[in-house]
Amino acid sequence: MMAQEKIKEFDSNEVKKRIVQSRVRLLMNHAFFGNMATRLIIKDATDWCPTAATDGKHLYYNKNFLGALPDPELDFVIAHEVLHCVYDHFDRRATRDGQYWNMAGDYVINNDLKKQGVGQMPSVGLWDPKYDEKYTEEIYDDLYARQVDKQETLDMHIDQLVEELEKNGNGASGDDGDQQGKGNSGPVKMSKEEKDQLKDEIKNAVLNAAQVAGAGNLPSGVERLIKELTEPKLDWKSMLDQQITSIVKDDFTFMKPSRKAWHTDAIFPGLRNQETIDICVAVDTSGSISRKQLMIFFSEIKSIMDQYTDYKIHVWSFDTEVHNPEIFTPDKLITDYQPAGFGGTDFDANWKFMKEQDIQPKKLIVFTDGYPFGSWGDENYCDTLWVIHSNHDKSLKAPFGVTTHYEDSKEVA
Repeated sequence: MMAQEKIKEFDSNEVKKRIVQSRVRLLMNHAFFGNMATRLIIKDATDWCPTAATDGKHLYYNKNFLGALPDPELDFVIAHEVLHCVYDHFDRRATRDGQYWNMAGDYVINNDLKKQGVGQMPSVGLWDPKYDEKYTEEIYDDLYARQVDKQETLDMHIDQLVEELEKNGNGASGDDGDQQGKGNSGPVKMSKEEKDQLKDEIKNAVLNAAQVAGAGNLPSGVERLIKELTEPKLDWKSMLDQQITSIVKDDFTFMKPSRKAWHTDAIFPGLRNQETIDICVAVDTSGSISRKQLMIFFSEIKSIMDQYTDYKIHVWSFDTEVHNPEIFTPDKLITDYQPAGFGGTDFDANWKFMKEQDIQPKKLIVFTDGYPFGSWGDENYCDTLWVIHSNHDKSLKAPFGVTTHYEDSKEVA
């Protein structure tokens, strides 16, 4: 019987020195990644982290995993952790399956790093050219829909690690540890306020690092993010109001005044047959949508209803098919609606449903996070307003209709 191979033990301080040296190499050869890496606090997490991880503030490492990597692969892993921070993969996961989400994020990041020529990808890294230029959400939907085998990744997302630690009776440590970068068992605990502040710090760091690196030296995903951070933002609620107002105006026709208006020859706009608002609202309930986002979606639908005394609004939820379609009029409360779905994402399901039910709205409003793995729908069927939840990437635009974006409100729990 063969003896089990013993894992080589590396000295934590020596591994930390190699990480610092890796950051210097990145600064010299890939300035964006080097600048972003230097802001991360290096922490030995060998007792609870099997490979490497980051929470946006710290770089956690397993000394035996990183210690065994040659320099090019070490550089790749450090840059890999940087892009998890830049792409905000922590918050964007929402309610998605943790391992599929981590796999999807790794496909995006590893594709970016290989194209940028950063180090060398370790053998356990996930890479597939078919996912080039895809968003993490798109790849996740594909992996989840096909229920592919869950594979090992270069690292684990911090929330996955916390879940594993809590199963074993541990959790976040709540402190930054000692001067050697060794904290209590588990990642450092951060409050919501600290996390919000950290997101702002990362955005500023991305802009500064991109300026140092210069145009043409950034992954396409980072370039999209830079564009989103620097371009003026549209007020999505104002856009929504404008779209609804345009529908109301279309429902007015100019009519001669009644005899009660004998004192003037003016022609006033009046309503024919009292159909004020007749629209459809499709709410994305795919697995990528959090409860918080759903609260925002339905809050905005209610605000539309509250503005008008007469309306007929078709509301349904959808993932890969339409669920629970209902018609709301002033005598029916939207708060009674029960969303359903929570699977993959297929925008075509909305158009298929409308055609089957012979519904031809003056306006279709789609609340979504905007990541279909395939067609966006039938651009010739009806006017469409896309209200896209996109805290990360506001450069995302639907190929037809009007697109506006919104961010989570800090007042929503």
